[in-house]
Amino acid sequence: MNDDQLSREIRDANLTYLMLAQNVIRRDKAEALFRLGISEESADMIAMLSPAQILKIASSPMLLCRFRVDDDMVWNLLTNHTAAKVDNDATTKLHASILMAGRFGEAL
Repeated sequence: MNDDQLSREIRDANLTYLMLAQNVIRRDKAEALFRLGISEESADMIAMLSPAQILKIASSPMLLCRFRVDDDMVWNLLTNHTAAKVDNDATTKLHASILMAGRFGEAL
């Protein structure tokens, strides 16, 4: 992968993320804060961006979104590497969501 291709892929990821974030924020701000893991101030700013501003920001050489999962427990719950995967799938995803929601609440 060369630098130009990487830049294009970062731009595409940023554009997709910003468009998704704006749609979720405009539909249900409280849900967006939780699902995106962003502050209310960031949500307000994203919601007000024009299409031209979104395109300009998306062209940044930095990836705008980031992984919020930063510990083994949540990764293990999300990947669910257990033998009884079918039985535990809903439970482990719920458990991961609860852990992430708690961390979101701590960040506020």
